[in-house]
Formats: sequence, structure tokens, C-alpha cells
Amino acid sequence: MAKTRNKKNGFLRKLMQKYRLVVLNEESYEEVGFIRLSRLNILGIVGFLTVLLISLVYLAIAYTPVRELIPGYPDAMMSHHIRQNAMKLDSLQRELAMRDQYFMNINRIINGDRPEDFLNDTTSVQRPDEIVFARSANDSVLRQQVEAEEQFRLSISEQSADSYELHDIHFFTPVEGIITNPFNPQENHFGIDLVAGPNEVVKAALDGTVTMATWTLETGYVIQIQHANNMMSVYKHNAELFKSVGLKVSAGDVIAVIGNSGELTTGPHLHFELWHNGVPLNPTDYIVF
Repeated sequence: MAKTRNKKNGFLRKLMQKYRLVVLNEESYEEVGFIRLSRLNILGIVGFLTVLLISLVYLAIAYTPVRELIPGYPDAMMSHHIRQNAMKLDSLQRELAMRDQYFMNINRIINGDRPEDFLNDTTSVQRPDEIVFARSANDSVLRQQVEAEEQFRLSISEQSADSYELHDIHFFTPVEGIITNPFNPQENHFGIDLVAGPNEVVKAALDGTVTMATWTLETGYVIQIQHANNMMSVYKHNAELFKSVGLKVSAGDVIAVIGNSGELTTGPHLHFELWHNGVPLNPTDYIVF
């Protein structure tokens, strides 16, 4: 027992024993400086440097493009293709299920049975006579806000194609907020950046048809609406989309939620573009934000 304790004390004394590392001038042998070290200090320094090196390697792999150099790790283009293939595979599975249902229903009809429509679940469909239209308090407040904003705007109820002008169009404000980046086509910025409150909804600027509702690597969730008179509006960096391609929307309909998606973004905002005959327009010339 005593021997074991003496061994432990001797090992601790060796770890705590101080050594002096002296730096001498090679010509005069004059002492320039010294460092007092012990085995315990050296172990601590080596451990700290090891942890620091591992942390730096982890950060470089996790938050920089260096991770794409690792064999087997997908780069940005490969990740985009993987997402696209997953979406196509999901669509293909549904098409196959619809085809199987079609052949099964034909077989049932030939046998004199009633066809099934199991891909369209109608259990949650509400009867028209059971729908109750009630105006909520929030709806009344929204109506008052819209009426207060629209009473000073000029619009033309009837106009012909010959008298059509851009300033005659009644635009709906997609998001009320602060413009942080103005329209600047010289720097390929064909719209404006709007910062609003968190989870603020994005509304359609005009009546039209959704021609694109997708996700891109640079601009995140994007929705594009084609309007009459060769007008088109684009809404980028959304957090979520509420409309799909082919749907008709009216001015003021909620189409998305403001977000921070895509690589070309520095914070939650809406990038809004307005195009006419393929030419970008400055939205602030036609809409009050």
C-alpha cells in the first residue's frame, strides 16, 4: 500500500517538476530569455492545440466548400440533381399508382362492378349546404385597412387596349416594409429588396396565373405570376409557397410567406421584380410600399 502511494506521489512530482528552457546568444552565450515548463504544462499545451486543430478542421468541413473535396460528398450541382430526381421519382410513383387504378377500374367495369377512386380522398369534403360564411373580426379589420389604403389610389375601371398605360394599372402592394436594396439594373438587380416583419405574408400584385412555383439554389422558393398586357411579377427568397403552377390568383391573394431561402440572401426579405414586355421595371414607380 505504501509503495503504491509512493509511486503515485513520485509520478505527480515528475509531472509538476519545473524545467527551464533557456535561449542563449550563439556568439556571446548571453542568456536572452527563458521559459519555465513542466511535463504537465506540455501535456496541457499539446492537448489544447489538438482540440483547436480538430475544431478548425470540423468548422472548415462543415461551413466551407472544402467539404465538397471529400470523396463521396455531393457538391451543389449534385445536390440540386438529387432533389430534382427525388421530385421526379415522387411524381413517377403517383403516375404509376394512377395507371394501376385506371386498369383496375377498367377491370371492375368489365366485371360489372363499380369503379373505385381511392387516389382522391373525399372523406374530408364538406357539403355545400353545410358551409357557413361568417365574417371574422380579423376580416373586418383587414377590410378597413385595405379601404383606408385604397381610397387615395387612382384606378380606371374600364379601359381599352388603345388607351392602356402602365400608370393606369391598379397594383396591390405585395409586402409593406422597408426597401433595403433599390432597383439597379446596372448591377443586375432587376427588382427591390423589402424587409418586413417575421412571417409576413406575400400577396399577388395583380390578377394572373402562376407560371412558376419552385425552389432554386440561389433564390430559394420563387413564385412567378403572368398578368394581362404582358406584365409579369416575380417573388423570391420566400419561406413557403401557397400556390402551385397553373392556378389563377387575384390581386391581394396570399401566395407565400417572406423568408430567407437561397444562397443570394443576407437575411429575411422579399425580392420583388416587375416586368413588362421582357423589360424590368422599377416597382417603386408604380407601387407605394
